Amino acid sequence: MKRLFSLIVILMLLAGGAVAQDPVEVPFFMTFIPNVQFSPVYVAIENGYFAENGLAITIEHGDEPVGVDLIAAGQRQFGLISGEQVIAARANGRPVVSIYEWFQSYPVGVVIPELSDIVTPADLVGRNVGIPGRFGASYAGLLALLAANDLAESDIDLEEIGFNAPEVICVGGVEASVVYVNNEPLQVADRAQSGDCGDVTGVRVLNVSDYVDMVSNGVVTNEDTIANQPELVQAVVAGFAAGLVRAIENPAEAYLASAGYVDNLPLSDDLRTALEALVVEQDAWLASDAYIDRAALAERRGAMLAALAETIAAADLTQFRVLLATITLWDADALGLADTASWEVTQQVLLDMGAISEAQDVEAAFTNAFLPE
Repeated sequence: MKRLFSLIVILMLLAGGAVAQDPVEVPFFMTFIPNVQFSPVYVAIENGYFAENGLAITIEHGDEPVGVDLIAAGQRQFGLISGEQVIAARANGRPVVSIYEWFQSYPVGVVIPELSDIVTPADLVGRNVGIPGRFGASYAGLLALLAANDLAESDIDLEEIGFNAPEVICVGGVEASVVYVNNEPLQVADRAQSGDCGDVTGVRVLNVSDYVDMVSNGVVTNEDTIANQPELVQAVVAGFAAGLVRAIENPAEAYLASAGYVDNLPLSDDLRTALEALVVEQDAWLASDAYIDRAALAERRGAMLAALAETIAAADLTQFRVLLATITLWDADALGLADTASWEVTQQVLLDMGAISEAQDVEAAFTNAFLPE
């Protein structure tokens, strides 16, 4: 009986040790409002990538400066924050750190009607250029673009127009405008194609990333979490990275995953059916080769859009096109990797803007220590 009792106790202990722990609940801060551009997070939740790493993620949206303050104070531990906000926060003694560089290309540029004689940044001299305002990523990107071409703000006629570039461009209110390259150029082009953009027949874009390498959005935490909960940091990065890879490899699935989070995301029955078929087709293609390069993936994404355009109205595909344009800003040979040079360039822009008064140790502003192998 003693031996039987001991065996029962041992089995109970072993069984207790095998019980899976409850997932760690982690609020995840994101700026703006739910949008298809956040699809890596939606994919990571829906496909269980966060759950596989022991996490239960809840999404919280708000203004970026508020998110920075919450993360710096330890009231939130993780969020998607821009690089310039990280530098500015650290300049004010708030110990936030970028742990995964989500955007590998800066998403700002200057949109120009295709018939304009503005072809290079040098051609902007003396021209009327719109901008949402003298703040944020748009302004920082413009100043970086000008500086990279030996120009200054005083060389152009800068006009604050709010976030109304498509409307202002189409009525000829400005000759060019600073925009987010994955969104507004598509809107102007769509209006032009439908004949609803005045004399504008199409657009071209001067991408900031073609002239200077700046840091954009990434996953951010604080120094205390890195020091005391490195396993949690690793788990969040692993889940997010898996969602990002999946979104890049299969945007049809990323779009479908986003539909559960983004209100009014176009998804008719026909579009859903077409996307579901593309998910299966893309997965079969991915499984057919042990190595598929970025160029091949990009070609497949273009083919997806072409296939959808055969049966789906252009207006219903705008947000899918936004997703594809955004993926090009995420994609890189080494996802998530940050480098000192781009952080130094970004800091110099902030110094020139007067957003910070003293240079910071930018190497303390980011880490690559938690990148998946």
